[in-house]
Amino acid sequence: MNGGARRARTSATTQGTTQRATRATTSDPTRARMRPAAIAMLALTTLVGAAAYGWPFVADHSFSETRGQDAPWLFAVLLCLLALVLLAEVTSTGLDAKTVAVLGVLAAVGGALRVLSAGTAGLEPIFVVLVLGGRVLGPSMGMLFGCLAMLTGAFLTAGIGPWLAFQMIGAGWVAMGAALLPRVGGRAELALLAAYGALAGLIYGALLNLWFWPFLSAGSAPTGASFVPGASAADNLGHYAVFYVATSLGWDVPRAILTGVLVLVAGRPVLATLRRAVRRAAFDAPVHFSPGESAPGRTAV
Repeated sequence: MNGGARRARTSATTQGTTQRATRATTSDPTRARMRPAAIAMLALTTLVGAAAYGWPFVADHSFSETRGQDAPWLFAVLLCLLALVLLAEVTSTGLDAKTVAVLGVLAAVGGALRVLSAGTAGLEPIFVVLVLGGRVLGPSMGMLFGCLAMLTGAFLTAGIGPWLAFQMIGAGWVAMGAALLPRVGGRAELALLAAYGALAGLIYGALLNLWFWPFLSAGSAPTGASFVPGASAADNLGHYAVFYVATSLGWDVPRAILTGVLVLVAGRPVLATLRRAVRRAAFDAPVHFSPGESAPGRTAV
């Protein structure tokens, strides 16, 4: 009788411990705490990206002439900053070989989707992967993922040029923004991600035009839509709004609609698959057992 009771207690303890371990390992990986070094590097990367996109609205008359060919330097600076973000994660024990492998696989998938779409009519399914992958990976890993996905796609499509750094920053922001959205679950999460994906598709298109818009001649832009060096920020913002509506909005709306619809249709299974892969790659915090509990498979004495 005593032996049977002991075995029953041992079985109950093991089952309870297993359930607690399962609950611990099924937590949302995006709830992991960001490391201070990674936060600093992400902030610096964001500032560099904001300066790269926003300089036409604050620069003086001579800046566009003296610094108009500096885009390759932006690419070099961005690669260095991304390497520092990765280093900050690795040195803070946030990454191991498995997590780097997951990041590489997701970047390859994003690059492959870039090959399939190539931006035709603005339909780019890569944004679905950016939104869902960024949601699961978290802010810093999401930023890395978005940038690497665009870089991989550029290599596969021979799309390397002065625009690449801007594409990488924009895609990184899309993935990072998905990770920073409020924590909700179920259908509410899918609806939130779908709305975000649609909005991000529009914002991405609006940002990407800024890499070349300041360098268009007055004759090649629609009337009232050209960049005016030295003009006020309000004036150039108005000119750019006209340019965007006249040239890019028709491409960005299909991207926004496709992203939102695909997130609603495929979001649930894709999120579940990505979260399972991330858990197995040890993104989550390790499982801890309370004092007096035994690990699964170990018999109490």
